[in-house]
Amino acid sequence: MILPLSIPSPDMQFLQIGPLRIYFYALCIILGIILAAVWTARRLGKRGGEQGAVFDFLVWSLVLGIIGARLYHVVTHWGDYFGPGKNPLDAFAFWQGGIAIFGSLLGGAVGVLIASRITGIRFWSFADALVPGLLLAQAVGRLGNWFNHELFGGPTTLPWGLEIAASNPAFPIGLPEGTLFHPTFLYEALWNILGIVVLLAIERKFKPRWGTFFAMYLIWYGIGRAFTESLRVDPSLLFLGIRTNVLAALLAIVVGIALFIVQRKRHVGLERSVYLLGRINPADGTLAATANSEEFFHILPHAGDRAEAASDIDLATPANK
Repeated sequence: MILPLSIPSPDMQFLQIGPLRIYFYALCIILGIILAAVWTARRLGKRGGEQGAVFDFLVWSLVLGIIGARLYHVVTHWGDYFGPGKNPLDAFAFWQGGIAIFGSLLGGAVGVLIASRITGIRFWSFADALVPGLLLAQAVGRLGNWFNHELFGGPTTLPWGLEIAASNPAFPIGLPEGTLFHPTFLYEALWNILGIVVLLAIERKFKPRWGTFFAMYLIWYGIGRAFTESLRVDPSLLFLGIRTNVLAALLAIVVGIALFIVQRKRHVGLERSVYLLGRINPADGTLAATANSEEFFHILPHAGDRAEAASDIDLATPANK
């Protein structure tokens, strides 16, 4: 019996406007992307970067993020597309559903790296600016899973259990009609919103830079995702008896911790500019300090900051030296 406080699944999954069918899942993702882009542009502008550069990052990360998200999903759901009775061409039909956030993060990271070289904005500077917007986008995007009646957790008697129709192909065999399920989409969305509050509070107090703020995001998101993925009941590729998405979440935590430690040791001073050495800031036409600039060292009064400058000089590309 469905409890009165349970969460109903939406009756509508799309809007039909003439021959055009618009899925709410897609609208959630688009809205999340827009919110993330606007917020990141404002944060980047406050750090001295050109807000319009976010468009370059958006295009590259979006295209490669979609490719990465689909590729990750296909690899981890290989049997859905390859084998007897399967059409391998369906692996390219991402509009039919089936994208994975970890694949999107990997593909998007490549896109950010490319855009970084085009715009001259440091990879880690952009990554740090992106954090709250990314969490917000992921929270909004998770509502799309609610509209699609998908990616729910195991049975629960909690009052906020999710109603799933017994006719749903993902409804576990053997369970009675009216069984409630963990709303993992809601858990993850709330975790991401809480992450925005917590991480922004940390940023205001400690001002983490050089990728350490993004490292905190990886740790935070990885913890929450490992929990929600452990609750899900939909089929998934297993490795060592563990769902691949759980392993990916644990890997995100490990990478986040390693990134935080490495960047803290490597960069001991403040981030003076979001631009790579020798690149011009289109916002005001100023030239970022170069390796041979006396001014570059003049603004780094502390020994630790000089060591950081030397580290950046060593890593500068020949074109930027």
